[in-house]
Amino acid sequence: MVYMADTDYRDKALRLVAEMTLEEKASLCSGQSFWNLQAIERLGLKPIMVTDGPHGLRKQAGATDQLGLNESIPSTCFPLACASACSFDVDLLHEVGVAIAEECRQEQVSVVLGPGVNIKRNPLCGRNFEYFSEDPLLAGEMGRALVQGVQSLDIGTSVKHYAANNQETRRTVIDSVVDIRALREIYLAPYERIVKAAQPWTLMCSYNKVNGTFASDNRWLLTDVPRGEWGFEGSIMSDWGATDDRVIGVHAGLDLEMPSSNGMNDRLVLEAVGAGTLAEEDLDQLATRIATLILRSMDALVEGYTYDAQAHHALARKAAEQSSVLLKNEDRLLPLSPDQDIAVIGAFAKQPRYQGAGSSKINPTRIESAVEALESLGLGFGYADGYHREKGADPDETLIAEACALAAGKDAVVIFAGLPEEYESEGFDRLNMDMPASHVQLIERVAAVNPNVVVVLQLGAPVELPWRDKVKSILVSYLGGQAVGGAEANLLLGHAVPCAKLAETWPLFYEDTPSSLYFPGGSKSVEYRESVFVGYRYFDSASRQVAYPFGHGLSYTEFSYSDLHADKDRFERGGRLAVGCTVENTGTLAGSEVVQLYVGLPDSSVYRPRKELRAFAKVELQPGESKQVTLELDDRSFAYYHEAEGTWAIEEGCYEVMLGASSADIRLKMQVQVDGDGKEQTLAGLFEKLPHYFTLPDGPLEIPDKEFEALYGRPLPPSERVPGTPFDINSTLNDIKDTKAGKLIAGQLKRQTQAMLGDGMSDDVAAFIDASINDMPLRSMLMLGGEGITRQMVDGMVDLANGKTLRGYFNIWRGRPKK
Repeated sequence: MVYMADTDYRDKALRLVAEMTLEEKASLCSGQSFWNLQAIERLGLKPIMVTDGPHGLRKQAGATDQLGLNESIPSTCFPLACASACSFDVDLLHEVGVAIAEECRQEQVSVVLGPGVNIKRNPLCGRNFEYFSEDPLLAGEMGRALVQGVQSLDIGTSVKHYAANNQETRRTVIDSVVDIRALREIYLAPYERIVKAAQPWTLMCSYNKVNGTFASDNRWLLTDVPRGEWGFEGSIMSDWGATDDRVIGVHAGLDLEMPSSNGMNDRLVLEAVGAGTLAEEDLDQLATRIATLILRSMDALVEGYTYDAQAHHALARKAAEQSSVLLKNEDRLLPLSPDQDIAVIGAFAKQPRYQGAGSSKINPTRIESAVEALESLGLGFGYADGYHREKGADPDETLIAEACALAAGKDAVVIFAGLPEEYESEGFDRLNMDMPASHVQLIERVAAVNPNVVVVLQLGAPVELPWRDKVKSILVSYLGGQAVGGAEANLLLGHAVPCAKLAETWPLFYEDTPSSLYFPGGSKSVEYRESVFVGYRYFDSASRQVAYPFGHGLSYTEFSYSDLHADKDRFERGGRLAVGCTVENTGTLAGSEVVQLYVGLPDSSVYRPRKELRAFAKVELQPGESKQVTLELDDRSFAYYHEAEGTWAIEEGCYEVMLGASSADIRLKMQVQVDGDGKEQTLAGLFEKLPHYFTLPDGPLEIPDKEFEALYGRPLPPSERVPGTPFDINSTLNDIKDTKAGKLIAGQLKRQTQAMLGDGMSDDVAAFIDASINDMPLRSMLMLGGEGITRQMVDGMVDLANGKTLRGYFNIWRGRPKK
């Protein structure tokens, strides 16, 4: 089939919009249903389907519930972003994207909702498993590759959650208070890279406020920056139920409200156009973008398309192998030999933790456990559970004693451990970086009877490792998808060689994290006081010891770096600088190395991290083989964002260009003179205003109120709700929980959810739903209630919460849908 060019789709959309009635244009403002866009059949616009799927397709089977959580069709569960980012392999992510698109085509899905490229600001964010990295370049490159892979088969993507959505606690209403420089350099940068390089069909705006304005109402965020500066040509949709004021949103550039508002907000848009408070031109632009999206999607809706499920499972296994990080391998305990007498311990070995919980939870085509895979490779071993798979936080002395008895005298012991499902989920954040006590005690007790312990970790984010000096090897699978067991078996036995690198820093202790004092914030706002010092940018700049640094990862072979060179000794603005070196495999096994290029400016007059990742490349080498690796730097590699000038600026100076195997393992270093633009001269006196940002404190990163306010450039908003403030439609059930209305609403919603999903809810789903309901603003009841809830009824609930009982019940009664 021959597809039209993008301009042809837009030209046709313009012609169709010219034929639409005002009502038809307004109907495109929201979805037709939970997963489908609005159709205009007389003009040939179909109700295309969008559905979840950052790491695989999650299309609901049968009827759709109001939470979108009913059972989904079988599809391939690929490694989650927390794992795949560690591959540092853009070609692999492109290949996975193509496979996801193939599954979308079979299932007649037009847009897959992902990838998630939010920055891992804090290790406790409950949804970190869906996000790539703490580094914006890596997050942007991994996201760019996945987007290009999916869209190569004319299936759209929705890059999310835009923007500054870095926690689950009160995510629907929290105000992310972040200085513009950090917003530009850290939090918007992945989206910018993806938009400019890949033109995703859609962006998905987040629930939260950004510096006082809901993302869905924020014209600067939705129009000025992506469309005005980056050249974004696609549509912007809301996260499900994330719309605040639909009329303001249309003007701001929010094209699509999801899911359906049952016509309620469409009518508000019509009324606003009629009253002259919303320009019809804004509505025309919206309708044109949505019509363009529908038109380009319809070409791929070909009946009879099928994908190869077996091939996709094999790709999932390869991706998991490429994404598993070898943190430690003392005495070369790994790889294991089939001739060794081995014990395998841990319930995760039989029932792996391979994905997260929430809207991304996939129904896999199959699940491959490590026990199953090791047996298929001919390994003989003894097995013990060690802990309870479900609700296994408390140690079981009988299981631990059984594991210790099995481990004693073995040549090697492999313990599978990590975080159970209920520890990590969309909807809530972790309370600490601890592993379950049952897992920790198992590892420590087994290590006491056998020194040759390998720990395989299945989890979505870093944990504290009080036992790491007591074991010889640590392999992190993260959440490796449905084939993680096969990948682990291949890595343990040397059929595959580890090559992944950490996409995030693993702190020694949570308190060392730069945002630890400011996460998750108060009931009203969260302050990003660490500014640009996120992850390794902080740890390296403050010389803080970590458990494992960003970019770290071992192999079964070794690599040497030599012959650092650049194609010029001076960088001129607007130019390019090629930096290269020779990498040699000096070991005995074939393997791959990730070469990381960092840039820093010592003694900068502008506060900045000591080093920042500016390029990377993965190179595969046979034993004894060497290759030239060349990486390119441009203006942005040396730039910082100058808020007062509203532009990217370059400070003149002698920059360090560093090549290394991690942020802490720099192998080669050179200096390059860079021409600047002199804009830093306008920042005189910055050190006196922001001393803690120039000289990071020894200890937890504590920034005084006055200093952060100076950085933020305006008075700080209140972090907590002021007692006595009237409740409104953006108040959450947590806010009104002590009122009579709050208790009634919470009880009704939980009963409704239980009825929709039945008695068989798993613990992780139950925890997700409970947290989501408690943090839900009252306006979201319009989404959950479907046609049974109207805006007047919600206003009545707000009245009840504010103690206006008679008016509340009157509004609820008058607002009932007419039958």
